[in-house]
Amino acid sequence: MVELRLSVAETAPRDLYAGALAARIWRPDQEGPSVAAVRPEGVVDISRRFPTVSALCEAENPAAALRAADGDVVGSFEDVIANTPPDRRDPAKIWLLAPVDLQALKAAGVTFATSMLERVIEERARGDFSAAAALRAELVALIGEDLSKLKPGSPAAMRLKDALIAKGAWSQYLEVGIGPDAEIFTKSQPMSAIGHGADAGFHHASAWNNPEPEVVVVVNSRGQAVGASLGNDVNLRDFEGRSALLLGKAKDNNASCAIGPLLRFFDDTFTMDDVRRMDVRLTVEGPEGFRLEGGSSIAQISRDPEDLVAQMIGPSHQYPDGAALFLGTMFAPIADRDAPGKGFTHKEGDVVTVAADKLGKLVNRMRHSRDCPPWTFGAGALMKNLAKRGLL
Repeated sequence: MVELRLSVAETAPRDLYAGALAARIWRPDQEGPSVAAVRPEGVVDISRRFPTVSALCEAENPAAALRAADGDVVGSFEDVIANTPPDRRDPAKIWLLAPVDLQALKAAGVTFATSMLERVIEERARGDFSAAAALRAELVALIGEDLSKLKPGSPAAMRLKDALIAKGAWSQYLEVGIGPDAEIFTKSQPMSAIGHGADAGFHHASAWNNPEPEVVVVVNSRGQAVGASLGNDVNLRDFEGRSALLLGKAKDNNASCAIGPLLRFFDDTFTMDDVRRMDVRLTVEGPEGFRLEGGSSIAQISRDPEDLVAQMIGPSHQYPDGAALFLGTMFAPIADRDAPGKGFTHKEGDVVTVAADKLGKLVNRMRHSRDCPPWTFGAGALMKNLAKRGLL
């Protein structure tokens, strides 16, 4: 079994406590979660001031509000991290949760040229991984690999669309990849995301699946992007490849949405421009000694993060509790794992690490979704718990 390397050094942003860092923690003594500030002196429970992360994001300046909020130090960051993995956890002590709560969990798809090609391959292969290599070569010969300079919805993009239609090579994935409208879908339900150190899930019936390392931008109800975290949008390539109408089955399974380790609010140490320049790294370590490395450079995204936010929320669609938006990934693993031509798919026990210098590292062990702890604490349970604690 691959060891989970969880510590402050392996979790926190490279500049440690320079940023405005928010966490959610489970407090066994309160039988529920608390919003916390992560500071040099430790993990500070600020739930008396902000009972939910959603409420904190609604502040005029969330970074300043987080820094100004007082509360009790409930433990060291090191101790909280160490108690987070389920197989090492003392249930009487505090552990980390995903750093969002009531926000809608949304995702943008096909926002990088590389991942766009892989989605087209999935569609044409009808979920059969053995056909992927030949289809990949055919598509690259037809449209090339470098579409990063092609602005979606531009006249040049529309000319390419017309040419592909004429060749009988059009795809619904190319439509959202180079067309005017972004693909924005619901990844999972509010309160269902797992956090750093937790078991992440993929469906037991899937034979072709992968991690998707992404930046997750957190947006308040006014449509303002207020901060960011890391995410793993676990995806079932065979399910989605059989039919795009199976997107919900491919994306939304128990423990298939991982966000963490922390939420870093935008301030003078961290801005949206940092997100635009961010390199997101991925490592997969398998129980049989397999190792895969890759990543995404947000600089190569085809749609600006602010454009994606604007396409998600606005006059036509509101989110009263805000939203957490996965920006998409350019990384689609194609390295053979078990046999030539079979490509990559997860095995139980894989340890997946998503990392970025200013956001830290999100680490999860993969299991079948049915074997991960079931999601039982939803919005109703949260409201009852906060009311019981006198926080509402």
